[in-house]
Amino acid sequence: MSKVLLVEDEELNRVLVRAILARATDDMIRRIELVEAGSLQVARDALAEHAVDLILLDVNLPDGNGLSLAADLSAQPDRPQVIALTASVLPHERAAAMSAGCDAFLDKPYGAQDLLKIIGEHLP
Repeated sequence: MSKVLLVEDEELNRVLVRAILARATDDMIRRIELVEAGSLQVARDALAEHAVDLILLDVNLPDGNGLSLAADLSAQPDRPQVIALTASVLPHERAAAMSAGCDAFLDKPYGAQDLLKIIGEHLP
């Protein structure tokens, strides 16, 4: 079973991700154990407590930029895959996410199939 950390400050967006995962037809995705964090600090605490395979990372959080978390993780040898989730879709913002150590970028708003596809591509 894979463990995914969802770092998202908006409760509605967390509900959406939970619903998408619950309705997935792929057994591997339906069995994901989802750990949720509503802030950067809660995400850091969760990572200290849980080994995760994948992080769905909102970039704009109330207590900081999610890319700082991606940058911190990029130096770790067995780091989880990181997918940046953001409404900021300008080319330089996408480049900043990739430079910070994100493995992929998904624009908000995203559809269920887009989220499932990118998760499937980045789970070990």
